[in-house]
Amino acid sequence: MEIVVIRHGETEWSVAGRHTGRTDLALTEAGRRRAGSLAGPLSSWSFSLVLTSPLRRSIETCRLAGLQAQAQICEDLREWDYGDYEGLTTVQIRERASHWNLWRDGCPGGESPGQVGARADRALERLRSSGGDAAAFAHGHILRVVAARWLGMAVAAGARFAFDAGAIGVLGFERETEVLQRWNSEPVMP
Repeated sequence: MEIVVIRHGETEWSVAGRHTGRTDLALTEAGRRRAGSLAGPLSSWSFSLVLTSPLRRSIETCRLAGLQAQAQICEDLREWDYGDYEGLTTVQIRERASHWNLWRDGCPGGESPGQVGARADRALERLRSSGGDAAAFAHGHILRVVAARWLGMAVAAGARFAFDAGAIGVLGFERETEVLQRWNSEPVMP
């Protein structure tokens, strides 16, 4: 069994480094091209389950990658709720709170690391119980938490897993041990 995690293609806010949690943005043209280029690499799997965040950027990536017909919406795959920090860059946030760290502090008016970890655990349980390979289309921070939790690590370990827009990660096993088989892989662009 493998779980393939796919971060949505780029948006205007991801290019600008703005924290994009609940704001429902479309992909840029480059993001749509990257999403379309995922179809080839993803065709080597036969997925028992495909989940997607309910936000447009993930659904659009799933559609362009050719898997929307079998996709199910999974609320637990929504991006981290940045609350008062929604739409701000890290530099702007640190003008307000100089020592702020998402992975330790969460966001005022938004989610704590523990709340995001609980959602990641629920999504992983659903993916694990699929009966075969599974795919999850979602967002950078929530998928980094999913990877950390797969490996039995604390939510804060997700900070160590950079994950670019339109990239693929593969969570799998080495014998009975959960491992990171591939991470931050970019599809070949046409």
